[in-house]
Formats: sequence, C-alpha cells, structure tokens
Amino acid sequence: MLGLNLFKFKKKNGLIELLPEVRGKYLSNIPLSRHTWFGVGGPAEVLFVPADSKDLGLFLKLKPYNLPVCVIGGGSNLLVRDGGVPGVVIKLDSPYFKKITVNENTITCGAGVKNIELKKVMIEHGLGGLEFLCSIPGMIGGSVKTNAGCFGKSVKDVILEARIIDDTGEEKTVSVDDLMLSYRSSYFPDDWIILSITFKVEKSSAENIKKTLEEHKKYRMKSQPYNEKTAGSTFKNPDGLKAWELIKKSGCADLQIGGAKVSEKHCNFLINTGNASAKDLEILGETIIQKVKDKTSITLEWEVKRLGINK
Repeated sequence: MLGLNLFKFKKKNGLIELLPEVRGKYLSNIPLSRHTWFGVGGPAEVLFVPADSKDLGLFLKLKPYNLPVCVIGGGSNLLVRDGGVPGVVIKLDSPYFKKITVNENTITCGAGVKNIELKKVMIEHGLGGLEFLCSIPGMIGGSVKTNAGCFGKSVKDVILEARIIDDTGEEKTVSVDDLMLSYRSSYFPDDWIILSITFKVEKSSAENIKKTLEEHKKYRMKSQPYNEKTAGSTFKNPDGLKAWELIKKSGCADLQIGGAKVSEKHCNFLINTGNASAKDLEILGETIIQKVKDKTSITLEWEVKRLGINK
C-alpha cells in the first residue's frame, strides 16, 4: 500500500518532489539528445547537476532507496534510447568538477573536465604524456571508466589514482592497481561515481606537445569521420583482430537503416545523417553484429554504451 501511495504522489507532483533538497539543480524532463554526440534519445526524467561532492554525497545518502540513478559525461560514447531514462541522471557539470590542479609530475582533473581542455594546461606548463587523451572526445571521468586509448596508449598507462564516491555518499581514493584496468574496461562497481583523476606526466617542451597534438589531429581528420554526429568506435576490437576489418569483410561497409549509416571513412563508426532515431542506430549496430557473426563466427561487443528504454 505504501508503494502505491508513493506512486500516486509521484504522478501528481513529479519525481522531484520525492528527492532530497540540494544546493545543485534538478531539471525535469530534459532531452538527453542535447547531451550526446549522436544527437538522439529521449529525456531524463530528472537531470541532477550537483554543486559539489558534498552536495552529491547528500543526495546519494538521502535519495529513495530504489531510485534508478546513472551518470553521464560528455556523451561522446553514449547512445540514449528514444524512450529516455527513468529516474535521475547525474551530470557533473558544475565548476567544482571542472578544476585542474598541476604539480611537478602530476595533473589532477575533476571528472567534468573535457579531455581537450588538457591541451592548454600541458602546453602552458610544459608537461607531456597525455597528448593521446586530448584527442579522445568526452570528459575525464568517462575516459577512465572505459580505459580509453588511442595512438598506442591508454588511460591505464598514465593514471595514478581516482577519487570516487559510493552510493552511501562516502568519498575515498582508489589506486590504479585497484581499478583493474583492461582493454576498454575497468573495475568500477555500479555504485561508484568518479570525482577526480590524478595522472602522471613528464617534462616536455611546448613545441613537442603541439607537434604531437597536431599529428594526432591530422590522423583523425584523414581516417575518421569529422564534424559528424557519431559516438566514436562502435565496437571493441576482438583479441588480435580489428573490428573494422571484420565489418568490411562481412559486407557491412555500406549499410544504412533509416537515418543511421556506416561511416564511409571508417566502418567501425556509425553516423546519424541528421534524422536518425536511437532505434535506427541500435538496429544498425545489432545488424552488423549478426552479419559479422554469420560470416566469421565472431561476436562483436558494443563499445558505445547504450542507456534508457525503447519507445
């Protein structure tokens, strides 16, 4: 009976009425298509932007125990389904989570810092080693959870420790050894939220940093879709193999479903041509998985995170 009463209360007053009072912002029914690189997807029932880690901790301690909660970053590796996301979606978008602290051999970044923002800091302080990370779309928090990498390096090679908060609101520091980082994955319990990351860096000249960054940019512009609605590599590379080669071999290089198509530049990238739905993109991805499996007996695994419910 209590559950039924809570449901009626929610329907009448909205989910926000059931949430603890915070210093940050609750935003109701926010289209998540504005927060993803694909530019598709339904709304978040509630989008929560905490003021700082204490505000986030208070929310986690006092929220209804069965409330669905998830976290999004820059949306560069995310496909939100057309039905949206029930419950609360957290985005660490306040100034508190965008701080960068520079020491002699380390850089500590808030989870809300965009990867590209490291570029200015590295050049200004003559600190290298994170150039590869600058060329990966998205935010620091997300790049760590997926152990993002390119150009022969990954986050695993440069991270020292992470500051996290769990679902009880407790903050703690976790060393890189406890994160168990592996290819495009890590050990992160579902109830952990990354607050900040400390990276090791090395002395370098501004000229060398700029040169490396420019080389990375030229490579990406030449070999990958640029200025298009995409979420980066769609599928993980199977051990010892390349996903794009399997996709091409299986006759998927020119597939298109609705407004979703395989990139002509790189067939492990899916593109929203302008009018795709999340359903178009997901069906296209699942079609590729099936065709590759039929042709090669290998099952591709999504690298893009899918979130929400179908419409």
